[in-house]
Amino acid sequence: MVKAVVGANWGDEGKGKITDMLAEKADIIIRFQGGANAGHTIVNDYGKFALHTLPSGVFYGHTTNIIGNGVALDIPVLFNEIKSIVDRGVPAPKILVSDRAQIVMSYHKMFDAYEEERLGGKSFGSTKSGIAPFYSDKYAKIGFQVSELFDDDLLKEKVVRVAEQKNVMLEHLYHKPAISPDDLYKELKEYKEMVAPYVCDTALYLHNALKEGKEILLEGQLGTLKDPDHGIYPMVTSSSTLAAYGAIGAGLPPYEIKKVITVCKAYSSAVGAGAFVSEIFGDEADELRRRGGDGGEFGATTGRPRRMGWFDCVASKYGCRMQGTTDVAFTVLDVLGYLDEIPVCVGYEIDGEVTTDFPTTHLLEKAKPVLKKLPGWKCDIRGVRKYEELPENCRNYIEFVEKEIGYPITMVSNGPGRNDIIYR
Repeated sequence: MVKAVVGANWGDEGKGKITDMLAEKADIIIRFQGGANAGHTIVNDYGKFALHTLPSGVFYGHTTNIIGNGVALDIPVLFNEIKSIVDRGVPAPKILVSDRAQIVMSYHKMFDAYEEERLGGKSFGSTKSGIAPFYSDKYAKIGFQVSELFDDDLLKEKVVRVAEQKNVMLEHLYHKPAISPDDLYKELKEYKEMVAPYVCDTALYLHNALKEGKEILLEGQLGTLKDPDHGIYPMVTSSSTLAAYGAIGAGLPPYEIKKVITVCKAYSSAVGAGAFVSEIFGDEADELRRRGGDGGEFGATTGRPRRMGWFDCVASKYGCRMQGTTDVAFTVLDVLGYLDEIPVCVGYEIDGEVTTDFPTTHLLEKAKPVLKKLPGWKCDIRGVRKYEELPENCRNYIEFVEKEIGYPITMVSNGPGRNDIIYR
């Protein structure tokens, strides 16, 4: 069976923890899109980790962890990450890399930084991991596919062509130093040495695994609202964040995805620019940020303070719908225990009219939140393992959100640890 773990909102929903937890019963875990521009924070028996490229199943000895063809593969980041977990006592994970994955080059990161610099105040809030230039090259058909590392004649010809094209932009748009084909060729040869032992036809591997009845987990990065088609365009990422793309980014038949576990936070947070209707500011935001997540709401990749807001039923209902949700995992509920009352965004007021349907970006920019306040439970719920043992107001909060979004909350996370979970 194939299950997907994806985000309902802006990312940072706690998908890493849910994947790590579900990986216990999975055989294969696949990253199917995105790159090292966002991280998954995981707390387990080995300690606390921030993963960027590795799938969140690497902490189990029985799993195979796949970097799918849809991933923006930053080879040095992947290998530093493997080393960083092994150095902390995690057994060396079994990793396979798709021969059709494409490679994030050093110049992708340069172009990312140069473009943010050029845009100044109108920048997209990029993590400067090279993601937009990478996907731009992929679809312009001038990217380097992993399989190409093994064809020396092709590489020698292609580096000249690519350097020529990049240098026009470097000289005339960014006024930066040119790149040399020889340096690109050397970079690619180093990448080949690093990645060669792991490369295979992962789609064929998965085809055979399905025939053998293996349990497969797809792990998404970011969330619905960062999808380039269905998100808050243009303040989005460069690859599809939807479970449906898992079939493409991993090389699976779409009908094999039987469960879509969509992760929602019990409040909202976002990294980067873009519309965020339920956003809060000042002391109120600072306190939620300080108490939130595991050790505060700061980006796992960048360390940037996340923007904070109350739970947004409009965005989350839409996020779940676009993901094709079968189950909702509701995370970091324990964080809200300090509040006397908890505001929830139940609608958007746009030009004097209230809607509960998520609009396109130009309308979203005008939206004001319609808030409903629910009574808080004023106690620490960490350690609770049974739903009926949660305080009544806490259960009321969960059930109110569930009714508003229209999708079943089947898992409630009430702490950062692997076992801090309540099944409903």
